[in-house]
Amino acid sequence: VQLQASGGGLVQAGGSLRLSCAASGSAFRIVDMDWYRQAPGKQRELVAVITSGGTTNYAESVKGRFTISRDTAKNTAYLQMNSLKPEDTAVYYCHAYGTTGRGYNYYWGRGTQVTVSS
Repeated sequence: VQLQASGGGLVQAGGSLRLSCAASGSAFRIVDMDWYRQAPGKQRELVAVITSGGTTNYAESVKGRFTISRDTAKNTAYLQMNSLKPEDTAVYYCHAYGTTGRGYNYYWGRGTQVTVSS
């Protein structure tokens, strides 16, 4: 199972980016998908969660600006980020909890850099 994150880049404050996380692997079924981020010198923090039932949760710092969604058929999750601020600058990681039919596990994707200039 591999998680491939994409969509990061450099954007000015107030701009938008859309991150994607595609999961590949035979018979992989995702239960929950999350986005985390880690800024230089800081701990990795949870940004947004979406469950198999579509329930979402967000860190207080991104509520009202970020939206997490998923396409179950494509095994893909998205993070729409609007009104970006310089403090959103970080490496963003996707994270999934799922199964290939042989038990449930957690999986991490490689990060994608988001840089917001002031």
